[in-house]
Amino acid sequence: MSRISDHITYKEATNSYTAKRKGIENKPNDLQLRNMRLLAEVIFEPLRKALGGSPIYIASFFRSEKLNEEIGGADNSQHMANEGAAIDLDNDGYKGVPNNKEIFDYIKDNLPFDQLIYEFGTDENPGWVHVSYNIGNNRNQILRAKKVNDKTIYEEYAQ
Repeated sequence: MSRISDHITYKEATNSYTAKRKGIENKPNDLQLRNMRLLAEVIFEPLRKALGGSPIYIASFFRSEKLNEEIGGADNSQHMANEGAAIDLDNDGYKGVPNNKEIFDYIKDNLPFDQLIYEFGTDENPGWVHVSYNIGNNRNQILRAKKVNDKTIYEEYAQ
């Protein structure tokens, strides 16, 4: 298997430096793979096309349970378990591509999603964008992640 979608390879969807370093297998099952393809079809590819075909960089897509535990991910992370239904996008640090706020705003205003999270960053630009999709069960939830007393909190996103 080589591709999740036109612009996402299987290798980049399952890539994790932590998994490589720790010898953790990061391989989705059939259900997770189907969800990954659906998310790419419904969110990633339309987003990329709408933003002029510019590259959109994936910070994290699929995580096995062991990998999620190793990196301190949430126990109910949509990146893993029986889902594989979330992707983190991060265009910061790249020239000539839409910034994270443009990605966040386009998804918020134009695409179906389950959860959209403005992850940390500043008021002008998130550190990265988390988006998930569940067929037939989208909550359309928009959140902002912040650190308060070294704990991550999620609050409703206020424009």
